[in-house]
Amino acid sequence: MATAASSAPPLLAFLPLLLLLLLAAFSPATATAARPSNPKKAPFPAVAPLHLQALRQQRARAGSSAAKHVAADGASASDGTAAKPFTAHYFPQELDHFTFTPNASMLFYQKYLVNDTFWRRPGGGKGAAGPLFVYTGNEGDIEWFATNTGFMFDIAPKFGALLVFIEHRFYGESKPFGNDSYKSAQTLGYLTSTQALADFAVLIRSLKHNLSAEDAPVVVFGGSYGGMLASWFRLKYPHVAIGALASSAPILQFDYITPWSSFYDAVSQDYKSESLNCFSVLKATWDVLDERGANDKGLLELSKLFKACKTVKYAYSIRNWLWTAFTYTAMVDYPTPANFLENLPAYPVKEMCKIIDGYPTNTDILEKAFAAASLYYNYTGNLTCNPIEDEDDPHGLGGWQWQACTEMIMPMTVSNESMFPPSSFSYHDRSEECLESWGVRPRPHWVTTEYGGYKIDKVLKRFGSNIIFSNGMRDPWSRGGVLKNISSSIIALVTEKGAHHLDFRSATKGDPDWVIEQRRQEVEIMQGWIDQYHQDMAEIYY
Repeated sequence: MATAASSAPPLLAFLPLLLLLLLAAFSPATATAARPSNPKKAPFPAVAPLHLQALRQQRARAGSSAAKHVAADGASASDGTAAKPFTAHYFPQELDHFTFTPNASMLFYQKYLVNDTFWRRPGGGKGAAGPLFVYTGNEGDIEWFATNTGFMFDIAPKFGALLVFIEHRFYGESKPFGNDSYKSAQTLGYLTSTQALADFAVLIRSLKHNLSAEDAPVVVFGGSYGGMLASWFRLKYPHVAIGALASSAPILQFDYITPWSSFYDAVSQDYKSESLNCFSVLKATWDVLDERGANDKGLLELSKLFKACKTVKYAYSIRNWLWTAFTYTAMVDYPTPANFLENLPAYPVKEMCKIIDGYPTNTDILEKAFAAASLYYNYTGNLTCNPIEDEDDPHGLGGWQWQACTEMIMPMTVSNESMFPPSSFSYHDRSEECLESWGVRPRPHWVTTEYGGYKIDKVLKRFGSNIIFSNGMRDPWSRGGVLKNISSSIIALVTEKGAHHLDFRSATKGDPDWVIEQRRQEVEIMQGWIDQYHQDMAEIYY
């Protein structure tokens, strides 16, 4: 059962032609994002973007995406495929909200999605206009997030809500400089969380004005990085949004607030809780992999064992492939089958461990690890080989790699108790790596300066309100989240068996009672916000 946790001491810690003409005037200098000079020796990165790596791999297998259709003046866009539960629109957004330099007022077109099926329109004779439920987009294509946030569609009829999903600048189709958006620091410099929040605010205010819905309340939703943005949006723009539902939002995964080893300790605990043998096999995998991948003959044998589409050049690549599978499976350890990152069965960590435990004790450890990882990458059995090394993406993680080298500095280490090889973190080393890759140094403490984090319970208790932080403890990102109530209106809903923004998924017949209860509490709390808003507005007008 989801519980509204009690107050506690300080938390421990995480897009037409006009556009092209406008942007043609700005031709940034070229820079190159460097890859590790020796991938064999490059330190294994802590989990980088919250979703993007898995999304990139998924798309590599799925092939090229549908062609872009830009709808001018807010007209709907269609790609000719099956009907979707939303229409796509494009908003002319300013490049820079915070300076008055010559480039600041240049425009790019920001994609957003709308579903008005159940919206109670203003002046419709059925009372006040229904609320706007706005999803603050993450580090990827907004359609991907919208189709995986069924909860908002499920509850829209009850609230008479207009659903809006806004794409984050520099992701999906919302790239200010088109294919050159990731070209250099001169272009990427406009990719910041503060600019993204300002985008959301400007678009929401314009949309409400155009819809003659100035008095309609707005509640923002977000999961993962989007959840971080939703909570920060409520704090920074309380005059725009009356509340926020932030699911799996690791806003305390910064500085020294959350223990640096907590993420991978949590991943490891997920596997250990299913089977000690499973945990031990995975823990022993890495040394065996390094030893057998130390020469070309070994790499050829490993390529065959792991059914690579082509011979791998580095054992590190297989390590990365395995690491990603085990980490993301822990994140999406949902109690029902899902295809958010990959097609997976219910409780995939348990299923992985069943695979490992089903082998005889003397079976090759790497064979066991490969079989387990194959559940993540190839549960449907459709893959004939694994694209372990992708040489077509020199920047690796695109926009998020930039964000992780500027302001989203989330220190992560791996402890000796983890199932992963021990590793450390150094602010100095990260700074040097980012300087080499992008020509910029991080501002590692900017997030806590801009948004806060330290003693969050004491701070937000005095001025913050109307935020739900939801977390599932099977999700390793939960360790950097808000897990205790801060006040009567800043609520933590925590589920012991929940995973990465599980509550945002569509309701299914197989949902356990504790997920149903968590969503019920969220609806009840948001209804209270909206009722109070209308009461306050009535006092103003009457």
